[in-house]
Amino acid sequence: MTDDVRFEVQGAIGCITLDRQRALNSLTLDMIRAMQAQLDAWAEDPKVGAILIEGAGEKAFCAGGDVVAVRRSRLEEGDTGKPTKLMLDFFGEEYRLNRSIAEYPKPYVALLDGVTMGGGVGISVHGTFRVATERTLFAMPETGIGLFPDVGGGWFLPRCPGELGTYLALTGAPVKAADCLYIEAATHYMPSGSLPALRKALLELDLSGDAAGRIAVLLSEHAVSAGEAPLARHRAVIDKAFAFDRIEEILAALNDDAGSFGEETAALLAHRSPTSLKVTLEMVRRGARCASLAEDLEMEFTMVQSFLVADDFFEGVRALLVDKDRTPKWSPASLAAVTPEAVAAYFESDGKIGL
Repeated sequence: MTDDVRFEVQGAIGCITLDRQRALNSLTLDMIRAMQAQLDAWAEDPKVGAILIEGAGEKAFCAGGDVVAVRRSRLEEGDTGKPTKLMLDFFGEEYRLNRSIAEYPKPYVALLDGVTMGGGVGISVHGTFRVATERTLFAMPETGIGLFPDVGGGWFLPRCPGELGTYLALTGAPVKAADCLYIEAATHYMPSGSLPALRKALLELDLSGDAAGRIAVLLSEHAVSAGEAPLARHRAVIDKAFAFDRIEEILAALNDDAGSFGEETAALLAHRSPTSLKVTLEMVRRGARCASLAEDLEMEFTMVQSFLVADDFFEGVRALLVDKDRTPKWSPASLAAVTPEAVAAYFESDGKIGL
C-alpha cells in the first residue's frame, strides 16, 4: 500500500517499521491506512502473538503527522469554510488508529528510539509497552503550530502525575527518557545499543499463554535506570502554576516564581498560539473527566474540525514547517482577545461529523 511503512512476521511477532526517514518517519494518510489494515489482520491471526513497532534510521521513531500535506490540501481546494476531505480522512483515520492501538487484543511494544512527537506519541503511548532510549525526544508541540495536543492527548496528559500533563500540553516542551518514565509515557528504558539484543530475544520468545506477562519479564531483564527525571526538580512550581484554569493565572504564577524556570516557561507560552493555549487548557480539564480514550477522541475530532477552518493552524505550519521563519502571526494575537465563548465553540458538535 505504501513504501513508507514495512510489515513482516518474525517468530510470533508482527513487526512494523516506519520508513519515511527523509521526514523523520512522520505519518502520511497512506501509512495510517496501511497500519490499520495490517493491525486488523494480525488481530485475527493466531500465528501473531504481539506487535513490535519501531522507526527506521537513528533519528526518529515518528516525528508526528504530515501536517504540511494537510495544509496543502486547503491551499489547493481554497478556503471553503469547511475542512477538506483529506483533512477529515487524515485526522479521523489517525484517531481511529490510536483507538485501535489502545483496544488491541495483543501486546503492543513500541521502541521510542529517537524523536517521538505528536502523531508518533499517538501510535505509541496507547500501547502496552513503550521503550525509551538515550535518543528519545518526546513532545506534544501542537500549540506552537496553532493546533492542540491531539491523538489522545486529552486522555493521557491529564493522567500524568500532578500538573505535568498540563505543562507539557501547553508549552510543548520536549523531554527525554527519564522524564518519559516519570510521566509514564514510557514503561522501560535501555540504551539504544541494547535494542538489537532485545529485538532478537523478543522474536525468539514463546508467547503461548500470558504473552504480555512474558514480554514484561523480558523487558525488565533488559531495562536499566534512566537516572533522575529533570521534571522532578520543577514539580512543585509546575503543580502550583498549572493548577489554575485560566492561562492568564498560569502566567502570573510563573512570573511570580523566583527561579529561572518560571520565567523560561512563561517565555515559551508567549510564543504559542493564544487560541491554542486556551482551547488546550479547556481540553485537558474536560479530558480529565472523560470515561475512556474513545470518548476523548470523539471530543478531539469535534475540536479539530474547528481548527481546520481557523487561521492559526495554517499559519503555524507555514511559519515552522514550510517557510521556517518561526514568526507566526496568530489571530487573535492576544490572550485577552480569545473569549470564553470562542473557546466553547471549539467543543460544539453542531455541523460537525462524528468519529
